[in-house]
This record gives sequence, C-alpha cells and structure tokens, in this order.
Amino acid sequence: MATEPIDVPELAESNESAKERLLAAAEEIFADYGYEGASVRAICHRAGMNVAAVNYHFGDKETLYVEAVKRAHNCSDTKPVDDDDPTAPASVRLERFIRHMVAMMHEPASPSAMKLVVREMADPGKAAATLVDEFIRPIAFRLRALLQELQPHQTDEERLMTGFSIIGQCLYYRQNRRVSELIFGKPQVEALTVDMVADHVVRFTRNAIGLGERPA
Repeated sequence: MATEPIDVPELAESNESAKERLLAAAEEIFADYGYEGASVRAICHRAGMNVAAVNYHFGDKETLYVEAVKRAHNCSDTKPVDDDDPTAPASVRLERFIRHMVAMMHEPASPSAMKLVVREMADPGKAAATLVDEFIRPIAFRLRALLQELQPHQTDEERLMTGFSIIGQCLYYRQNRRVSELIFGKPQVEALTVDMVADHVVRFTRNAIGLGERPA
C-alpha cells in the first residue's frame, strides 16, 4: 500500500517563512472548524505543504493550535509599552496605558483571527490559558495597580468593574468594528482615528473616575 512520502518540508524555504505559512493556514482552518474539526492534512493542504510540516515545525497539532491562537490574538503591530517612567503621576501613566490599548485594538483584525480568538475564549482551553499567562494577565494587573493608586478607597469589586469598563471601551473597536460598519456605514467608522478614539476614552475615563478634564 502506497504511503505519502515524509520529506523534510520546504528545504528551500526558511523555517520562519514556512512556519508563518502554516500558522496563517491553521488560523483559517481552526477558525472555521475548531480544534477537533480541523485536520493537520487540511491545514497543510491550505498552506501548500507536506503533512510532515506540522511535526517538523511545531511538534504536534496542539502546539500548532496554541501558536495559531497566539498569532491571531497578536495581530496588531502595536504592543503595550513597559511603564518606563514609574515616577510619572498615575494619571499620566493611565493615559499612556489607554492610548497604547486603543492603538492595539484599532488595527482591524482579519475575520479568521477574530473568529479563532472568540471561539477559544468562549470555551477556554490550553491556548486561552497561554494567552492569559503571557499577555492578558500582565496587562490586567498593570491596570489594576494604576487604579489602586488613583482610587485607593474603592472596593476591589468597584476597581474590577472600572478596569472592565476601560478595557471594554478599547476592545469594542476591534470586536465590534464590522457590526458597527453595518449599523453606521463603513466611512463613518473608518473616520474614527486612533487619536480621536484615544482622546475620547481618556476623557471618558478621567471623568468617570473623578479626575476631571485633562490639564491643558
């Protein structure tokens, strides 16, 4: 019985380029069919690669899935900066935090990236745990620390809800962009620049937590 040849995948192609092709294909297949419904064969076919490519570059299907979810989550080129000036007032550091979050969330994500991340977060598994550990929890704890400085008399529950409100304002522009375009029209939504959105979220948040208008 003939078997499919097991070649070393894409020797003429760099490892990083081959891995990126696999991840792009995996993102689309996993988004459409989920982890259980997706097959390694379908992913490799979409990528135009030998079925041995997954084992060669990632070791197994589960690792490929985790990496595909991470890729989908990190589809923005803008990353949050470290708090490089801890001596700055907490209100300034909060504004800096918000502006970077808005910049991250304002870049449109591909439909497959959004679908894959939402699918994983709706039924969290190993990939969701990895996202939380590597990306989400550090950001959440940084925001919580800022709010503790700014609102030391708030209860933990109040502070948690305040944090959810701030993140929700930023996240809306990614998760609900296409629906907003259906409601209000694409030109009107596209006219909302990063600076416009960031200014709004900063102003809204400052007023909501009692800081008032930003000093001129």
